[in-house]
Amino acid sequence: MVSSHPLLFDTLYFGGGTPSVLKPENIGRIIKTANGLFNISTDTEITIEVNPGTVTPEKLTEYKNIGINRISIGVQSFNDKILNFLGRIHSTNDAALTIRRARKAGFDNIGIDLIYGIPGQTKKTWLSDLRKVVEFEPEHLSCYMLTYEKGTPLNRERQQGKFKPVAGSLLAEFFETTMEYLTAHGYVQYEISNFAKNASKISRHNFKYWIFSPYLGFGPSAHSFIEPRRYWNCRSVKKYIENIKEGRLPIEKKEILSKKQRMMEMVYLGLRKTDGIDIDAINKNLGINFHQMFAEKIKQLEEDGYILRIQSGTHCALSRKGMLFLDSIAPMLMIENWG
Repeated sequence: MVSSHPLLFDTLYFGGGTPSVLKPENIGRIIKTANGLFNISTDTEITIEVNPGTVTPEKLTEYKNIGINRISIGVQSFNDKILNFLGRIHSTNDAALTIRRARKAGFDNIGIDLIYGIPGQTKKTWLSDLRKVVEFEPEHLSCYMLTYEKGTPLNRERQQGKFKPVAGSLLAEFFETTMEYLTAHGYVQYEISNFAKNASKISRHNFKYWIFSPYLGFGPSAHSFIEPRRYWNCRSVKKYIENIKEGRLPIEKKEILSKKQRMMEMVYLGLRKTDGIDIDAINKNLGINFHQMFAEKIKQLEEDGYILRIQSGTHCALSRKGMLFLDSIAPMLMIENWG
C-alpha cells in the first residue's frame, strides 16, 4: 500500500504510559501498519519508552529486531528511597540492569529520564544521580523538575501536608547544578530540560513539539496538531475501541488556535530551546514584526541578563539566568489584546 498522506513523517514514538507492556510482535505490527498508511521516511527515529524492571533481555532484542532504534528509560533516580517516595515499582539495581541490557541488545541511542526537586532530595543526592547516570554514557538525558499534577496521589499527599515541597531557592540550585555538571561532562543542552551527546542524538520527536511542527497521536487521550487545529482522543479505552469498531474517529474535542494562542505557544515553546525563538518564523506565521513590537522589553531583559540575541539577532533566547524565570518572561513577549 502506498500512502497519499501529504505529510512526511520521520519520527514514530511509543509513549507515554508503559508501551513496553505490549508484546514486541504487536508493536511490530503497528510499525508495519504505520508504514503502509503514512508517508514515513526511511531514516525514521523510532522510540519506545520503557520502565526499568519491565523488560527482559529477550524483549529488548526483539524491539531492536522490529526496527526500534531509540529507547527512553524512565529511571527517575538512582536512590531507592526517592524511588519509593515516587511510588516507582523498580529499584536502583533494576535501573542499572535495564540500561546495560539495552546497550547489550544493540541500542546505540539511549535516553534516560531523571527527576529533581523531590522532597528529601539534597544537592548532594542529586549530584550523585548525575554522576551515576553519566557513568552509563547515555546519548540523551532529560532532567525534569518534579511537578504535582492535579488528581494524582502525590498531589493529594502534598495538599494534606504529608510532606513539604522543595523550596524555590533549592530548585534553582538543582537546575544550575544540572546544567553545569552535564555541560562539563560533554552534554549539550538544547532545551531547558534536555541534553544530548551531540546534535545527531537530540530527541527528534520531542524537538518537533518545541518548533510547532504538526504531529498525529493515536490511542486513548492522544493529542494531534496540524496548525491551527488541535484535537485529542477520548480517554476511555472502551469508548476508544467502540468508536474504531463503528468506523468513527475517536476524537473527544477539537479546537482552532487563535492568533493569540499561537503566539503564546510559539513564544513559550521557543524560549524553552537554547537557540531560542525563531523570530523570522514567528513574523512569517503571524504576520508581525517581532523586533518592532517588543524592542523595549527585549532591550530591558537583555540589560538585566535574562535574554540573549543570537545568530545575528534572528533568534531571541534565554540566558541560563533567564531559564529560571521562563514562566515570568514568556508573558512579557506576548500581545494581550489579540482575539
